[in-house]
Amino acid sequence: MENFVFYNPVKILFGKGQIANIASEIPADAKILITYGGGSIKANGVYDQVKSALAGRNVFEFGGIEPNPHLETLMKAVELIRKEGIDFLLAVGGGSVVDGTKFIAAAVPFVGDPWDILAKGAPITAAVPFGVVLTLPATGSEMNPTSVITKSETQEKLYFANPLVFPKFSVLDPETTFSLPTRQISNGIVDAFTHVMEQYLTYSVNAPLQDRMAESILKTLIEEGPKTLANPTDYDARANLVWAATMALNGLIAVGVPQDWTTHMIGHELTALHGMDHAQTLAVVLPSTLTIRRDRKWQKLLQYADRVWEIVGGSDEERVDAAISKTRDFFESVGVRTRLSDYGVGLETIPAVIKNLEKHGMTALGENKDVNLQVVEKILALCA
Repeated sequence: MENFVFYNPVKILFGKGQIANIASEIPADAKILITYGGGSIKANGVYDQVKSALAGRNVFEFGGIEPNPHLETLMKAVELIRKEGIDFLLAVGGGSVVDGTKFIAAAVPFVGDPWDILAKGAPITAAVPFGVVLTLPATGSEMNPTSVITKSETQEKLYFANPLVFPKFSVLDPETTFSLPTRQISNGIVDAFTHVMEQYLTYSVNAPLQDRMAESILKTLIEEGPKTLANPTDYDARANLVWAATMALNGLIAVGVPQDWTTHMIGHELTALHGMDHAQTLAVVLPSTLTIRRDRKWQKLLQYADRVWEIVGGSDEERVDAAISKTRDFFESVGVRTRLSDYGVGLETIPAVIKNLEKHGMTALGENKDVNLQVVEKILALCA
């Protein structure tokens, strides 16, 4: 096992009715800004629950944060916070709202152009504290210090991570997700599944506990995902999905093991260029990445075939093939298509993706840093 430092200070309030408890988690004299997306929280009752919990508090609001949150939108919130002296943020929504709020929190005290945090890795020395009321299980952003932001002007999608943008607390009430469209739940299943695969399906470093935890999350998603799609108000199934998505990317299964993230880096460029949902890009790219990189991932692919999909018959080659096919079939079964052509994107996108990866210095991806631009081209060619 590799050396590691693990730190996660996020307080989780899980279960029914937990929104009512947020007031005790926020300083009594705080000026609070509620951030949210397109307004679905007003239709599903979450907004009313939040406002009720914060009755009597000094509360401002900022809505309109997009899926794949845009720098241009977020900077408007930064201006509002600076103008009003707001000192606590509350992100109410899914991963995009949470990611956007992390950027806002870091940008407010930042001196200079806040895009440099992402584009140049500029150091963060302070951030506005914030909490989360999660309404979409997918990204794990509610319990990690990572944020992905899009600059629409230049079609760039980049990420940053810093311990100063861990949420102070996150409310995970499965009932707040009952009214979500099927597409968003399907995307969440694929997103969480791929998060685990990026940390698990690399090469062995004799970390059996992390492997078993990763495999348990994958099996939970395989079992509970279809249940919650079939019956969106099945509390137990939805609760298991919500917690699996959080556990997929809160850092626990990542400790001491190599990580890949090739699929995500390619996927970010597809979203930036074509507006595809984040999970759609992952469903397209992951099976092809596993296929092209199978020789470097061979032992883990066999372990994955055995422990996750219970594929034990046939030759090693046949079992690896079957495991990759099962992955693609699972994504399709929960309603997320797995070919670029399904989204009206052709192979002509390859040069643009390659150009953007090169621009962002992402020319040595993967757990072995040997996924160069030529390998990316092979992966994308297989995604047609």
